Amino acid sequence: MKRNIAIVWGGYSSEIVVSEKSMSGVYSFLDKEKYNIHKVRIVRESWTVDADGVTYPVDKNDFSFTYPEKGMNIKFDFAFIIIHGTPGEDGRLQGYFDMLNIPYSTCGMMASSLTMNKFVCNNFLKNFGIRVADSLYLNKDTRCSIDDIAAKLGFPMFVKPNTGGSSFATTKVKSIEQLQKAIDIAFGETPEVIIESFISGQEVTCGCYKIKGKEVVFPITEVVTPNEFFNYEAKYEGQVEEITPARIPDEMTNEIQRLTRRIYDMVGAKGIIRVDFIISDNMPYLLEVNTVPGMTQTSFIPQQVAAAGLNITDVLTEIIENEFNAN
Repeated sequence: MKRNIAIVWGGYSSEIVVSEKSMSGVYSFLDKEKYNIHKVRIVRESWTVDADGVTYPVDKNDFSFTYPEKGMNIKFDFAFIIIHGTPGEDGRLQGYFDMLNIPYSTCGMMASSLTMNKFVCNNFLKNFGIRVADSLYLNKDTRCSIDDIAAKLGFPMFVKPNTGGSSFATTKVKSIEQLQKAIDIAFGETPEVIIESFISGQEVTCGCYKIKGKEVVFPITEVVTPNEFFNYEAKYEGQVEEITPARIPDEMTNEIQRLTRRIYDMVGAKGIIRVDFIISDNMPYLLEVNTVPGMTQTSFIPQQVAAAGLNITDVLTEIIENEFNAN
């Protein structure tokens, strides 16, 4: 009997547009001969499932839906979470599924919560010797003066939502006159803001997953864009060149992959994660840890899976089956 898989997409932030693209990618990748696959959209107003082009409400009590045309109630056996941002990347949905004893594709609640908070995660990893940019944390009650921020971090600097992703509301600030506006833009996306010093270098990213003692670290992708930084337009509108494997020496490749494996373990990751770095003066600096990496047809992880000579359908099936065996 086929298991029922929910591809959970949507979310409460601007990243819903990215989530929809990733949902379509995951739907195309999953094995439809092996699983019954449904698309579950979670937004603040409602939880709904698309079944044969008809929308039905999801019962949050047991994560199921009634399918009147077939005279049945369908309970989901597994959640493939592809919400970028809250509530799918910050531990909220993970806690919900844990309480229902429903396995899912991502890191658990604690690891998701840790990695979603850029400032906390980077400073946590910094304690273990991982190089990160200098940074400041702001919320509505703890704002620093513009002059103090400029003095501490210098220009240029990056201002971004602390718990956001995909470079929404992220600004590269080159002068003190631009700083307050950039902070206001970031606060418009999330209630917490991180400001980081600029590190000039070569941006790369590396995916990884571990199951049953098996460890898979993918080839590294180099990110080249004419834009000021790897922003939304670069990520999703083609304003970027993505080169896999990256044009870096073997020694640096080994170091980036080693750090990716180490970070996976230190944050207590599960499923596929992607870790972004920038190489400056032959030193890798952590940019951020992504526990719900993009899964469009052209996203980094599918590219890296292909470069590794693997099949994305087989990889996702392996991750799903591993979670069934673990529960």
